[in-house]
Amino acid sequence: MTKIAIIEDDATISQMYRMKFEADGFDVQLANDGERGVELVKHFAPDIILLDLQMPKKTGHQALQEIRAEPWGKDVPVIILTNLGEEEAPKELRSLGIESYIVKAELTPRQVVQRVKDTLGT
Repeated sequence: MTKIAIIEDDATISQMYRMKFEADGFDVQLANDGERGVELVKHFAPDIILLDLQMPKKTGHQALQEIRAEPWGKDVPVIILTNLGEEEAPKELRSLGIESYIVKAELTPRQVVQRVKDTLGT
């Protein structure tokens, strides 16, 4: 079963994505801030991460820097899922190795699931 970590501070949004991904056979774990997200990824070892940028305790950018600094986090695919336009995102984000950048308002949850499947080649 494909494991996905969703790191998102809006509970309504994360639950909606959880339902969509579970309906498609994914094993889903959630974290509601960047700090918990780093811990989740460390212990859950997901196949892919959906990461919001604007969160409490640690931003998505800070969390991704920490994840990429660890041997276990260097190669895990990350998709940024945020309401920030790409031009508002930290410039260094791309250098941290993200697979895709999605503005939440631009894609339906079904399209996000498909983007994840395309990224994983499933």
